[in-house]
Amino acid sequence: MTDLTGKRVAFVATDGFEDSELTSPWQAVTDAGAEAVLIAPEAGTIEGKNGHSQSVDAVTGESSAAEFDALVLPGGVVNADNLRMDDGAVALARDFFAQGKPVGVICHGGWTLVEAGVLEGRTVTSYPSLKTDLRNAGAEWVDEEVVVDQGLVSSRTPDDLPAFNAKVVEEIAEGRHAGQTA
Repeated sequence: MTDLTGKRVAFVATDGFEDSELTSPWQAVTDAGAEAVLIAPEAGTIEGKNGHSQSVDAVTGESSAAEFDALVLPGGVVNADNLRMDDGAVALARDFFAQGKPVGVICHGGWTLVEAGVLEGRTVTSYPSLKTDLRNAGAEWVDEEVVVDQGLVSSRTPDDLPAFNAKVVEEIAEGRHAGQTA
């Protein structure tokens, strides 16, 4: 098993996240030894679309990519739509790319990366309804279980979580990627 001891992984989400797309990668990185931290636009507790509640550890406007080794953006239509309108979440995502740190994004989570302007020339996948948005942001969209592009890991749906989790853990273990730029 890959060892992520000493690594800190930021999970950025808000109400309406796809429960399994937060809890499954969270479990994968913590099982590998990393510390997972939930960051949201507001303090308190957030609730997934299927009822999972989780306490917020930090807020987007007060968090910095410098504090973390990687970022995970779970999906959920409501979650992703709200995050892409949160300046702090968008700036935080952009900062992870600027620092060359691994980023995992699944389902509708790609909307935050569209808003952050970090997809030009990248190959990604997502929930199929985001295909045009991602292409318009300069990405090459493909319909695959998991895609890895210079530290950016993307997947389509909860069905892809086993492959997504494995690649997220692998990319975090590898660390910074020269091609992971904003």
